[in-house]
Amino acid sequence: MEIFLQVLLAVFSIGLIAVVLLQKGKSAGLSGAISGGAEHLFGKSKARGMDLVLQRVTVAMAAGFFIVAIAVAVVM
Repeated sequence: MEIFLQVLLAVFSIGLIAVVLLQKGKSAGLSGAISGGAEHLFGKSKARGMDLVLQRVTVAMAAGFFIVAIAVAVVM
């Protein structure tokens, strides 16, 4: 059971890293960090298409990672 959970944790961690790296950046450089924050907070742009899918997969992978990490800590 320990080995299975550890392998599952490794799969979730690699998958989470891959999904995060596939997403495009929200701002470009320092100018995006200064002016893009207000646009991101008050703008009405919504994620569509592949951005939405990647966002949902990221949330699912992160939740799975935390659940499996807690399970590994309890089992060991």
